[in-house]
Amino acid sequence: QVQLVESGGGLVQAGGSLRLSCAASGGFFSSYVIDWFRQAPGKEREFAAAISRNGVSTSYADSVKGRFTISRDNAKNTVYLQMNSLKPEDTAVYYCAADTVYNPWSVGSLKPDYWGQGTQVTVSS
Repeated sequence: QVQLVESGGGLVQAGGSLRLSCAASGGFFSSYVIDWFRQAPGKEREFAAAISRNGVSTSYADSVKGRFTISRDNAKNTVYLQMNSLKPEDTAVYYCAADTVYNPWSVGSLKPDYWGQGTQVTVSS
């Protein structure tokens, strides 16, 4: 069973950038699709980005497309979420999650099996 730990959150002004990291342990990292979800205060958790096992395929929510970039380093068991041009509406707790997927090119079903504890991102206007 994989364990996930997010880091890199914080407070940033609108227009700024942050890079989130998701470090995995306890499992065979390259066998998982990794997703990023986020949950803003008073709202349901929503999908942000996903990356396939081989790192070639990615998927983004329309709200972050063109501003966020997901990447992975399987040698370091880590996935990154580079967030640029941040907006106040990006304020949320960001969670990484692991989805057990057979196809190395697939971004999975967006229904992950394992979740991290989350990291807070706050964007001030």
